[in-house]
Amino acid sequence: MHWITKILLATILCAQAIRTEIGSHALLDTCTAADMNARLPTIFVTHGGGPLPLLGDPQHAKLTKFLKGSSSLAGRKPAALLMVTAHWEESVPTIGTSPAPPMLYDYGGFPPESYQLKYPAPGPSHELAQRVKGLLTKAGIPCRENSKRGFDHGTFVPLMLMYPDADIPVLQMSVMESLDPQAHYQLGRALAPLRDEDVLIIGSGSSFHNLPAMFAMMRGGGATHPGVVAAKAFDEWLISTCTKNTGAAREKLLNGWKEAPGGLQSQPREEHLIPLMVAAGAADQDPGRVVGQFEFKSDAGAELPMSSFVFG
Repeated sequence: MHWITKILLATILCAQAIRTEIGSHALLDTCTAADMNARLPTIFVTHGGGPLPLLGDPQHAKLTKFLKGSSSLAGRKPAALLMVTAHWEESVPTIGTSPAPPMLYDYGGFPPESYQLKYPAPGPSHELAQRVKGLLTKAGIPCRENSKRGFDHGTFVPLMLMYPDADIPVLQMSVMESLDPQAHYQLGRALAPLRDEDVLIIGSGSSFHNLPAMFAMMRGGGATHPGVVAAKAFDEWLISTCTKNTGAAREKLLNGWKEAPGGLQSQPREEHLIPLMVAAGAADQDPGRVVGQFEFKSDAGAELPMSSFVFG
């Protein structure tokens, strides 16, 4: 082969390689852009007992493992987190606006290290806080700000496991003290546009929250313990409701949760269930799936189930 031909052939092959490389990067950039523009899901997490998921408690080992991996449910790192916590109740939805929220150790009787935990994530930007207020105002839902409220354990316990780098701004939101499921479903629906703005909506509570029944079961209750029977029945109902229904059908069922098998026995006061209504309301037509199931176990071998959910 003549040397000029060799040079020309090498030049052509080099040009083709460059075009292929450029094309690959363009395709990657396109895919990345598409991923970044994809609607985020909404999540409801059962956050466990006080700080125990962070302290190596054996009963919480399965929950801790789930929470550590649950950031993958979002599909990407979001620009901001909106945490609806069961441990903050106000007459109207209230958002924390501190640029550097302090810690609120809203529990008692735990080891000293429980009161040294830190989650130094920044609070929400002014723009995000105003965006949330604007969405609620548009939906006819009054909203207030609280510039001093710190992160309670409904926020910092799951987030220390989900996003341990604490580098994503967090807007903490209260539930309403009315605990009206319909009102919270509507609250979620009003917040839904944030899913298209790279804000991950997380409801933090528990699918079962009857502490006397739990402690009685753990002291030796068997599989027929009333608390266990109620918990299993309600957990099965929640899974069916959240995963087999969408839209108006799911909304109607969740609004009637008190009529569900084991409902009132599992949630004698429903503040820990209410964040689920917000997550489901923001999901609307999107299907749900159960994730992160774990159980509290008694010495007699009984298991009291709890579940988390992702929608979308």
